[in-house]
Amino acid sequence: MTTIIITLAIFGLIDLYVYKGLSGLTMGFQNTPRLAIAITYWLISVFTLVLLIYGITYRHSFSSMSTLNVIIGIFITLLIPKIIFLFFHGIDDLYNLAGLAVNRLTSETDYSRRHFISKAGLLVSGFMLGSMVYGIVWGKFRFRVIRKDISSPNIPRSFDGVRIVQISDAHLGSFGRRFDPVKKAVAMINQLAPDFVFFTGDMVNNHAEEAVPWVDIFKGIESGSGKFSVFGNHDYADYGSFSEEERHSSVQKLKDIHQQMGFKLLEDENVKLSRNGESITLIGVHNWGKGFHQVGNLNKALKDTDPDDFQILLSHDPTHFEEQVKHKTKIDLTLSGHTHGMQMGIEIPSLGIKWSPVKFRYPRWAGLYQENNQRIYINRGFGVLAFPGRVGMSPEITLLTLRSEE
Repeated sequence: MTTIIITLAIFGLIDLYVYKGLSGLTMGFQNTPRLAIAITYWLISVFTLVLLIYGITYRHSFSSMSTLNVIIGIFITLLIPKIIFLFFHGIDDLYNLAGLAVNRLTSETDYSRRHFISKAGLLVSGFMLGSMVYGIVWGKFRFRVIRKDISSPNIPRSFDGVRIVQISDAHLGSFGRRFDPVKKAVAMINQLAPDFVFFTGDMVNNHAEEAVPWVDIFKGIESGSGKFSVFGNHDYADYGSFSEEERHSSVQKLKDIHQQMGFKLLEDENVKLSRNGESITLIGVHNWGKGFHQVGNLNKALKDTDPDDFQILLSHDPTHFEEQVKHKTKIDLTLSGHTHGMQMGIEIPSLGIKWSPVKFRYPRWAGLYQENNQRIYINRGFGVLAFPGRVGMSPEITLLTLRSEE
C-alpha cells in the first residue's frame, strides 16, 4: 500500500506541474476549448495511472507478459513526453523567476511572463510522443542486419570468412501472435547464409510456455555448421509468481524447446568447432550478471580448453566480461546481449553518434568494444521487454565474419 501511495504522489506531482505549464500556454484560449483540454488531460492521466497500478498489482494473474507490456507501454508512452515538457517548462519558470527578480530590483513595472521555452518543449514532447507510437506499431519490427569483421592472428586459415549470426533477447512472450514480422526476420537470417548461429539468451520473459508457439519458426533458422545458445536472466522463471517446482519445470521445458528449435544449449561447457582439421573453441555459460543472476560458472566452462585456440564466449550479460573475462582469461571474443540498447536512443553511424540512456547503467551497451586483444560484441536485441516498442534503436541481427591474420 505504501508503494502505491508513493507512486500516486510522484506521478500526481508530475501531472500537476505539466498541467500548470499547459494551462499557461492555453491562457489565450476561450473557456470551452480550455475546459476540453483540461478534462481530456486529466481523464487520460488518471486512467493510465490506474491502469499501471492495476497491471502491477495483478501482473501474476495475466496469462502472458504481453498484457503487462501493453499497460506499461501506454504509461511510458505518455510519461516520457510529459517529463520532456516538464524539463522545458521548468527552465521557462526559472527564466521568468530571474526576470521577475531583475524587474523588482530595477523597479520596472512592465514585466510579463514569457512562454517560448515551454512552447519549444511542447513541440519536442509532441515529436517524442509520435516517435514512441511509431516505435510501438512499426519500430519494433524494423529488423536490421549489422555487419562486423572480426580479425585475429588466432583465427585459423580454415575459418577465414566464416559467417556467424548472433541474435539475442527474443522475449517471445512480448510478440503476442505477431508471427509474420518474425518470419520475415528469420528469412533475413537465412539470406545471410550463416555457418553458425549463436543465440545469447532471454528466449522468454517469464515462462517457457511463451516460446511454445514459436518453435517451428525458430526451428526454421538455418546454419551450415550448427546453432548454439545460452540462457539469459529471464529464462529461469524467476520473475513470476511460481513455486520452486514450477520454476524447475519451466527451466527444463525451455531446455527442451531450445533443442526442438535446433539449438545446442551450452550450460557452462565448451565445444570444438572444426573445419579442415583446424578448430576454434566455443564456450557457453549460464547467466552471470552484476546485479542479476550469477548462475554461470566460467571456470567450469573453460575446463580442458586449449588457450592457444581462438575462443568465443556466449554470455548473456556484458557485465560478465567486465568482471570475470577481460584480463583474467584468454577468451578472444565475448558475445552478449541483455541491454536492448534500452530500446531507445539515437544512432547515426555516419556522424559517429551513438547514444542511449542505458549508457548510464552499462558503459559498454551496444556494438563492438575492445580491451587490449579481447573483444566483446553486444547485440541490441531481437525482441522487446516492458516498453513494447523501439525508438531509434531497431532490433538487431548481427553478422560477424571471421578474418584470419595468419
